[in-house]
Formats: sequence, structure tokens, C-alpha cells
Amino acid sequence: MQTAMRTVLGEGFRVFFLAAGIYAVLAMGIWLGILGAEARGAAPALPFAPAPYLWHAHEMIFGYAAAVLGGFFLTAVPSWTGTAAARRGYLAAAAAAWLAGRLAVWWSGALPPGLVAVADLAFLPLLGVKIALQLARRPKPQNMMLLGVLAIIWSGNLMVHLEWTGLAADTAGTGLRVGLLGVTATIAVIGGRVAPAFTRNAMTRAGVEARLPQTPAALDAIGVGTAILLPLMVLLGAPEMLLAAVALACGAAQAARLMGWRTGWVLGQPILWSLHLGFAMLAAGYAILGLGWAGLTGEIAGLHVLGIGAVGGMTLAVMSRATLGHTGRPLVAPRATAVAYALIAAAALVRAAGSTLATDWYTLSVLGSGALWIAGFAIFLSDFWGPLTTPRA
Repeated sequence: MQTAMRTVLGEGFRVFFLAAGIYAVLAMGIWLGILGAEARGAAPALPFAPAPYLWHAHEMIFGYAAAVLGGFFLTAVPSWTGTAAARRGYLAAAAAAWLAGRLAVWWSGALPPGLVAVADLAFLPLLGVKIALQLARRPKPQNMMLLGVLAIIWSGNLMVHLEWTGLAADTAGTGLRVGLLGVTATIAVIGGRVAPAFTRNAMTRAGVEARLPQTPAALDAIGVGTAILLPLMVLLGAPEMLLAAVALACGAAQAARLMGWRTGWVLGQPILWSLHLGFAMLAAGYAILGLGWAGLTGEIAGLHVLGIGAVGGMTLAVMSRATLGHTGRPLVAPRATAVAYALIAAAALVRAAGSTLATDWYTLSVLGSGALWIAGFAIFLSDFWGPLTTPRA
């Protein structure tokens, strides 16, 4: 047990990807339990102060997604900059800060709101300072801007806690949207790099030299720029029609980027098509959200395609690939993990459909979507528990 703990705390991707996978199952299971109790007419006594739907949204964004970001940045940034990876002491402290935030929000009904806010807001600054010091060794603008995106995500969480502490009114909903759109902006940046790059590398290894994946620089700039602009506009309270226009442009830009990445070539390789699928969900989510803000569809459908399909799908793809690569294993997704990729995409579609169906089907669709999510991440834990908790192969 002690050896496994030392291994888990030895590298950032290990501790935070493991935490993310466990929390993805645990938090969604609690949410489904609450919904099931309410569907039976029960009113479960809950230890947290916010409404259950706010707790659910908050923990998916600032709990699950934040853990994945921690694991990714603490693994990728040292390779970008040639700096030493974080040591066990820092990783233990960062993991403790993340866990303290989860426990504080869970027990927020019995704790002072200010204490809950401090505990929950501590993790991202701790992560940001660490990666800022590493990025400063090779301060490339395309990497440094990710610190700004982290600041946007943290600002969303701050807005949530301003309402929960009573210091502001009606800011939690905006904060949740800012946080989610900050995470999806990260995907627009990082996913827009790794999906075509990994596909190009695979094609080159296979001897393919023609029509390699590419994206015009101007299109990348539009896709990244609109993705980062959107949460800032929400933060500043921009009119919904303006938000709709930017979201639609962002969705179109992501779709256009994806079209140049030779998706057809990767269909037989789950480790690659999962990245393309996650990015397709990103494009679709922005488009549906834009239509929602324009009053043509429901906003909730777009938020969940982004949250489940883009964030859930892309993070699952990146976690599995990074774990295989950094533990010395072949870059081939286990067969069950390939099923998990599809389950998360299906969860997004079921949840989006549920927000537009008749009321009688709404709860069933939400429960079904949650069950698909849990199944997908349970498979991830089953397939990757060993690689994450044992020494490099």
C-alpha cells in the first residue's frame, strides 16, 4: 500500500487522473441518488448548503475537470519547458488542496461559507503558480495564455462562492458558465494541438506522406480566440444575442479545424478517434449553445454537450493516452476503453435530448445519461488502475 501511494504521488498525471476518475464515478453516483430519491417523492437530508443541481454542476467543473487539468499541466508543462517535474511534496500538497475543496463543499451546510470558499478556491492558484514558474523558463505566448485561461476558470469559481457566502446576489449561475467555458477554452487550445499532431504522427509512422492533418493559422486563431473570448463575455454580462453570435462563430471554427484533421483515417484507432470525437462534441456544443442563446433551442442542451461530450469525452481520451504513454505502454486503447469513449458521447446525446423532451421523459433521460457516464469512467478506472498505481512498464 505504501509503495502504491509513493508511486501515485510520484507523478502529476497519476494522482490527479486517478482522483478524477474516482470522483467522476462518485460525484455522478451521488447526483443520480439525489435525483432518484426526489423522483420517489423523498427529500434526502444533504450535508451541503447549495441546491443539489448547483452542487452537481460545481463539482463536475471545479472538482472533476480541475483534477484533470492538474494532472495534464503537471505532466505536460515540464516537457514543454525542459524543467523538472513536480516533486512528491508538492503533489501531495496539491492533491490535499483539491481534496480539501471537495470535502469543504460537501460539508458546506455545517461549515462557515468563508472557510468553504477559501478551501475550494485554493487549488487552482497553487497549480497556477507552479506551472507559471515552469513556463517562465521558456515563456512562449501560446503556452503562457493558458495561465489566463486558468484565471478565467478560477474567476468563475469565485463568482459561485460570492453568492454562496452572501457577498453578491445571483452570481453562481454566471460563475458556473464561466468555469465551464473556461474549461472548454482549454480544450479548444490543447485539443486543437494534440488531435492533429497525434494523428499526423500516426500517419507518418504508417508511411503516409500526403494530405497530412493541418489547420490554417488564421483558423486556429479564430477557434482559440472566440473560445477564450466567450467566458470573458459571460463574465462581463454581454447581451445574449452577442454571446450567441460568438458561440456560433466558435462552433463553426472548431468544426472547420476538425475538417482538416483526416478523421476518416483514424476510425480504426480508438486512441485517435476519441480525440476527434471529443473535439466534434466541442464544435457541436458551442453551436447548440449559440442557438440556445439566440432563443432557438434550449441553453441547457448546449451546456451539457459541452460538459459531458467535450469535457468528459476529451479528458477521458487525453487521460488514457497520457497514462499509456507516460507509463511506457503501447499507445493502443484497451478494447473496453474504446467502448467507454462511445459511452460518454452517448451520455451527452441522451442528456441533450432529455432537455428538449416532454417532462415525463426528462428524469429518465438524466438518469440514463448519468448511468452511461458512470459506466464509461468505471471502465477507465478498471483499465487504468494498474498503470496509474504501479511503476512504469
